Amino acid sequence: ITEKKGKLIHFKNGSKTEISGLPEIYVRGQGGLMDVVLHPNFKENGWIYISYASPEGESKGGHTAIMRGKIKNSQFTDKQLLYKASPNSTAGQHFGSRIVFDNNNYLFFSIGERGERDTNPQDITRDGGKIYRLHDDGRIPNDNPFYNEPNAKKAIYSYGHRNPQGLVIHPKTGAIWSHEHGPKGGDEINIIEKGKNYGWPKVTYGRNYSGTEITDKTELPGMEQPIHYWDPSIAPCGMAFITSDKYLGWKGNVLIGSLKFQYLDNVFLNDTTVIKEEKLLENIGRVRSVKQGPDGYIYVGIENLGIIKIKPNS
Repeated sequence: ITEKKGKLIHFKNGSKTEISGLPEIYVRGQGGLMDVVLHPNFKENGWIYISYASPEGESKGGHTAIMRGKIKNSQFTDKQLLYKASPNSTAGQHFGSRIVFDNNNYLFFSIGERGERDTNPQDITRDGGKIYRLHDDGRIPNDNPFYNEPNAKKAIYSYGHRNPQGLVIHPKTGAIWSHEHGPKGGDEINIIEKGKNYGWPKVTYGRNYSGTEITDKTELPGMEQPIHYWDPSIAPCGMAFITSDKYLGWKGNVLIGSLKFQYLDNVFLNDTTVIKEEKLLENIGRVRSVKQGPDGYIYVGIENLGIIKIKPNS
């Protein structure tokens, strides 16, 4: 379990242990210690991956970083910094932060555009507003889409994103699904493909928070359309496909947290089309994360409350 203020907690058999030895973490606004995932072969190699806002670098502030390490005697050891976005910024928004491994053990992670919408998302020479792909040890795959582009950030896999805080692998197709925060309106679910441009801020279904127009374009040639968008925004955070048989009628659905409206969105799908949404845990608090455990039960992380387990109706 991660806490934004910089705590990594190992919870087991009803007791929790705080892990020491984490890297220096830049806590500001939406930034801090963010995601944590285990390597697909964790039982054999022990690698644990974290995303966090890091102050490393010459300029003030921080930016999203990916590190891996191991836990020994309640300490985070064998630390390896795999990626550090630059330049640092003192802005407190849009760190992105989600990590996922695909079925080929490639490591994907998201970094938001850090509030610099007119410079970062559409520029492949700049970090921010992107989804990235690495080997599990931090090497950049030489078949990444911009690997041979001069001055490009070679780890980029897709671009034109605003602030992706959901990143999962479809359990049947192996495709990468993501969701991202829009501005006022225009939160999106996207299926991520290699080298594709997802449009922000050239196209959007949202508006500025003041209500003024960002662009009158919702689509342009060469830019991907979301499979679903929300207006008004729900402020999506966390994402998990249900593969368990424990919940009648839910298998194949995707669960997405709502920070703004404080519920868990149970999204029913027909292939890649959203056909229905059902609100779960209404008014429980800001839903930050959701996972299906190895036991088949769904666990939900809620700000200022903790982790809850959803039990199916008997």
